[in-house]
Amino acid sequence: MKILVIGSGAREHALVWKLRQSPEAEHIWCTPGNDGIAQIAECVAADLSDVSGMADIAAKLRPDLTVVGPEQPLVLGISDEFATRGLSIVGPSREAAQLEGSKVFAKQFMRRHGIPTASTYGIFDAAVDAYTSLCEVDWPVVVKADGLCGGKGVVVTSSPDEATAFIERLMETKEFGDAGKRVIVEEGLSGPEISYMVLTDGEKFVPLAASRDYKRAFDGDLGPNTGGMGAISSDDLVSSEVETAIQEKVVRPTIAGMARDGKEYKGFLYFGLMMTRSGPKVLEFNCRLGDPEAEALVMRMNFDLAALLRRAVTGNLEGATLTWKPKASLSLVLAAGGYPGLPKIGAPIAGLDRVRDWDCAIFHAGTKKEGSQYYVRSGRVLNVAAAADSIAEARSKIYDAARQIFFEGMHYRKDIGKESTKAVNRVAQP
Repeated sequence: MKILVIGSGAREHALVWKLRQSPEAEHIWCTPGNDGIAQIAECVAADLSDVSGMADIAAKLRPDLTVVGPEQPLVLGISDEFATRGLSIVGPSREAAQLEGSKVFAKQFMRRHGIPTASTYGIFDAAVDAYTSLCEVDWPVVVKADGLCGGKGVVVTSSPDEATAFIERLMETKEFGDAGKRVIVEEGLSGPEISYMVLTDGEKFVPLAASRDYKRAFDGDLGPNTGGMGAISSDDLVSSEVETAIQEKVVRPTIAGMARDGKEYKGFLYFGLMMTRSGPKVLEFNCRLGDPEAEALVMRMNFDLAALLRRAVTGNLEGATLTWKPKASLSLVLAAGGYPGLPKIGAPIAGLDRVRDWDCAIFHAGTKKEGSQYYVRSGRVLNVAAAADSIAEARSKIYDAARQIFFEGMHYRKDIGKESTKAVNRVAQP
């Protein structure tokens, strides 16, 4: 099988790394890729916002299978473009990808199909109306931009001033462009968060191992939201009873609801869940694998990912089962100084050659290679991932490895996986 992976971050590096282990993988391309991915796959330059250009690349390369990593090409309709050219691709259509591309679409979809989620104070397209709504809410509240903001379009707060300032950034300063033209103000839920992902052929689905990401920039879940600072996956993260509740109350109704609405969903589907005392509630959908959750998950995959993806695109997931090992994994983002604000780029990176001694994988996100030297290129620079028989053992590997790496301004959270994984099962009884 010849495979094309679309994307340029650590998630795509992790996908390429895992796909290369398949006996069916004859050749792998990545477009546009990055200088880390280029060490294990052939990278082809591309613009992730140009779906026609990427389809031209695929038409020339003729891969047997294309896998899309990031959300932007999916929301822009890359799967539709591939379909018109008879090219095989893992990913939802443009209409189906609205589950991630529009928070308003997702909220209205969940209301229509009875999928548990937070109640809404309002959906606003005028800043003055959004400000006014804050006088009548119970705190804390969640303020969300409607469109894609790279993981930075949400604020959870008990401060009227913070909520007001965030609405101003979205709707008046227009920090995120058209993504902030509409905002949702909704109730703040309480409980542990879980990332639950499945692969679906539009009707049947196979679940991936449960995981949890860490969105805030600093230890103790403090600081601004980021694209993710790390993730864990563990056998004991959710019990079988809680997982059944997630599938029956959330996953199946979502896939069936999309089909009934004429927007059949195919590909990876991510459920960001709050495990409340009344059961799981959806915080968000993503139309692809989570990042940095994917980096943790690939370390545990004990199955042929390429063969599984082939089954998905041919509508043949019936009877597919996935096995996972060891019992736990962890991924840790090493970020540039200034991230998630304006990152400090250009610093040389030292110590990468020493990490292999700690039985970890290094996935590149924001690096640039000149000669034999890597340099910082963007905010999330590297992802260190490892698997072990316990979260504690994986943590030891990860943090020992992280201490071998250095670049000026480097920072990372020190508390990834530190809390008990059993909290979810105590709270979210089905």
